[in-house]
Amino acid sequence: MMKRNIVFKTAFLFAVIMILSSSAYASSIHLKFATTTSTENSGLLGVLLPPFEEKFGIKVDVIAVGTGKALTLGENGDVDVVLVHARAAEDKFIEEGYGVNRRDVMFNDFIILGSSDDPAEIKGESNVTLALKKIADRKTYFISRGDNSGTHKKEKRLWQNANIFPEGKWFMEIGQGMGAALQIAYEKQAYILCDKGT
Repeated sequence: MMKRNIVFKTAFLFAVIMILSSSAYASSIHLKFATTTSTENSGLLGVLLPPFEEKFGIKVDVIAVGTGKALTLGENGDVDVVLVHARAAEDKFIEEGYGVNRRDVMFNDFIILGSSDDPAEIKGESNVTLALKKIADRKTYFISRGDNSGTHKKEKRLWQNANIFPEGKWFMEIGQGMGAALQIAYEKQAYILCDKGT
């Protein structure tokens, strides 16, 4: 009977230790999440992540970079989840076996922003090709993120569709995220392609 009691107490103690250590482990789980600077700048993560972390006991470590860098982090296995916005790059990422379970989560529209004096006179222009041609023809400052982000990829496609290959002092590739790019565009009184969420 004594031996049985010791075995029971040992098993019970082992079970308690396992339960306590698993809850300590659960509270220390970190999910590495690469997303775009546009998503971070939108404020959406500040709304969604706190209730998620509280409900599941998982800390989400956000790495906000351009789409290209986020996908590279995923390819290297440096993150657990990527949330980006460049469909062709996403499809390639999945096809090459770097990810599974791709889902459309949300969408975003793009607009061209510029100074209120509008030197290229594009205000009200609904045709983006014509707007870009006016900007290029007048060589008015244009800020390009130049960071291989989804926004940058979209911008390059728009220039290509307009059959314009921008170069010169008026066209500045800065290699920065959306927030920094907007600040530079404001300082230079330049045009910029921006997602509406930001």
